[in-house]
Amino acid sequence: MSQIADSIKSIAKIIIQSRPVSLKKETDGGRIIIMGNGPSLNETIEKHIGLLKRTPTMAVNFAALAPVFFDIRPRYYLMADPHFFCGGDDGGNLDILRRNLAKVSWPMILFVPAKFRSAAKKYYPTAEIRTFNAIGIEGFTPLRHLAYRHNLGMPRPRNVLIPAIMTAIALGYKEVVITGADHSWMSTLSVTDENEVVSVQPHFYKDSDREEARVRHEYRGYRLHQIVESFAIAFKAYHLIADYATTCGVTVLNATPSSMIDAFPRTKL
Repeated sequence: MSQIADSIKSIAKIIIQSRPVSLKKETDGGRIIIMGNGPSLNETIEKHIGLLKRTPTMAVNFAALAPVFFDIRPRYYLMADPHFFCGGDDGGNLDILRRNLAKVSWPMILFVPAKFRSAAKKYYPTAEIRTFNAIGIEGFTPLRHLAYRHNLGMPRPRNVLIPAIMTAIALGYKEVVITGADHSWMSTLSVTDENEVVSVQPHFYKDSDREEARVRHEYRGYRLHQIVESFAIAFKAYHLIADYATTCGVTVLNATPSSMIDAFPRTKL
């Protein structure tokens, strides 16, 4: 009954929320490296920057804040959080990000959720923008895989790595290697004497004081069980991706040292 209810809900979401997307197949194989923003990415870059320069890569979210971004020159960039598309510059990380992306001088595709296409064109006018449907699809496996294959939705996108992997599969790559995916969120959780949940999520780049304050403010409205549930949704989504990737003949590998993701085989770059 739960599967039936989830399937009906997903069909309704597809009808109401899914939009035509410009995500299309680009290759019939090869390897892509997705660079998550976890702190371990610094070690990966230090040891393997030559490989990252030679291989198609995908950066996510605030990666363009790091000076090394301009050395690696990612082929793709993906942003999913509404924060990137709502309102003007914030005088902090978002302001720097937009200026840096405007300086990109190599061919790079920026992927954004379809519902933010107009806002993305406004705030990132120099980028080549393509879209995907960031709509969580649940229910029976045939329905989910049908929606994934036609770019109508994906496993619930609780973390940017989820749409990044799904986009890499849709692009046609047959080996998807993820790096910087520490996902060590559980060890960063704490609760103050005022019962406010604190979650410090370090990145490979330096967050501005304004960005850290914004994140603390956003978490202030959540209870611990809600945050832990959100973590569980993300980790479950990786297992759903692993199952789907197998049906597409795609291998997803995790090259992140000490990553908490348990869905993909481990490898070393």
